[in-house]
Amino acid sequence: MRERRDYDDIPGTYVFDGEHSLKGYHLNMFCMSLNKAGNREAFRADEAVYLQAFPMSEAQRQAVLNRDWLGMLRLGGNIYYTFKVAIFSGLNMQQAGAAMSGNGMSFEEFQQMMLDGGRPIQGNRSKADENK
Repeated sequence: MRERRDYDDIPGTYVFDGEHSLKGYHLNMFCMSLNKAGNREAFRADEAVYLQAFPMSEAQRQAVLNRDWLGMLRLGGNIYYTFKVAIFSGLNMQQAGAAMSGNGMSFEEFQQMMLDGGRPIQGNRSKADENK
């Protein structure tokens, strides 16, 4: 078990530190493979078979197959790499952001929140605030 860090207390945040990088290495390498057209075609042809080429955990594979955006981040995915899967799936950044909001926010709600300046600071500074 690792030492607790200050940023562990920020709700909804998956900091891509060294440990998270190691955890998601193979997931992120899969995502990067989608930079090549041939790999995108192979993934499109049979996603489950293509994923077997990467020594990811079963949870990571399932997150990709389910397009579980937050799950990919929790399992070590880097937002810049996992976004390649979102693009492959036909999503733009705002659509992916809405899907990653974790609370069922629609694209329109997410877009308006961003136009209004982002998430409110109240309730988003510390996980301890969630219990108040």
